[in-house]
Amino acid sequence: MARLRSPEKRGAILEAAVHEIAETGLGAPTAQIARRAGIAAGTLFTYFATKEELLNELYLELKTETYARVNADFPHKKSLELRTQHIWSSFLEWAIEFPEKRKVAVQLNLSNIITPETRARVSAGYGSVDITLQELGKLGAMQDLPAGFPAAMMSAMQEATMDFVAKQPKRREELIARAFKLFWRAMR
Repeated sequence: MARLRSPEKRGAILEAAVHEIAETGLGAPTAQIARRAGIAAGTLFTYFATKEELLNELYLELKTETYARVNADFPHKKSLELRTQHIWSSFLEWAIEFPEKRKVAVQLNLSNIITPETRARVSAGYGSVDITLQELGKLGAMQDLPAGFPAAMMSAMQEATMDFVAKQPKRREELIARAFKLFWRAMR
């Protein structure tokens, strides 16, 4: 009879993968991930058949967590500016609170390891974020630019904001708010 897989062990493996990848990159050995999770190396493969499967599931998990945070209390009926500010602030708060997760999510996003199927599953969770970013793309400054340009610009400005918040943590709220004002001016 097959053994039931424990959700706690699965979670421990994913958490250990975040820490190992944040420290050593995507080449982190599965044996080290298993050791950090407190399980035997072979046990990891009862939860994830391959390292690629583990990384795809980790990506899905991180993106799901991020979009759950952003979609929580989303101001659906508010102006485009307030909806955009919600996305801006919610993501930054998550990224600043969980820097290792953000670092790993970026590495995974840039890698070829993440399958088109996994990326499609992630995009199903975009919801209001995607609609808002599409609306941003229709603003004067964004017209005729490639699809995805507003999201890329937001991401770049958020990276700069995170860098400065890390250097000046006491100014966190001020920097997040002022950087959003700059972003919003650029969009219009």
